[in-house]
Amino acid sequence: MPRQIIPATALLLAGALGNAASGGTELLMPDFDAALGRTLFASKGCVVCHSVNGIGGEDAPVLDFDKDTGPMNPFEFAARMWRGAGAMIYMQEEELGGQIELTGPELAAIIAFAHDPEEQARFSMDDIPEYILDVMHGASEEHEDDEADADHDDAPDSGEDHD
Repeated sequence: MPRQIIPATALLLAGALGNAASGGTELLMPDFDAALGRTLFASKGCVVCHSVNGIGGEDAPVLDFDKDTGPMNPFEFAARMWRGAGAMIYMQEEELGGQIELTGPELAAIIAFAHDPEEQARFSMDDIPEYILDVMHGASEEHEDDEADADHDDAPDSGEDHD
């Protein structure tokens, strides 16, 4: 059974307040399945730019669990993603060849993983599918090639005449 981060009483209270305030509108909260989120974080390609436990990319914020920040609001996490959507989509297209598509339940699972220290402790290179590892290694090789080209361009002239 997936671990629920939001207490059931909070959901009941939110549902009751939502029904009273909006004339009967109901919200369906997805499962916040951190184990599924660990799998999706790797297989969807989030790990190409983000890291957990030092595993992953360095182009985007680290998503290590931080016990000092207290309880997490999943809607605030989604709002931060929304504010960074332009940059994320650009990087996804550059690194992965297209935009990552997430369903609501998949997003909830990734949010749960980003806030679950036990699932993060289980995260390893073995979680990353081969096709994502290829992207990660290809990106680092391209970066190394760019640095080598830059070094070559700055090399001193050999003194040979090239008439």
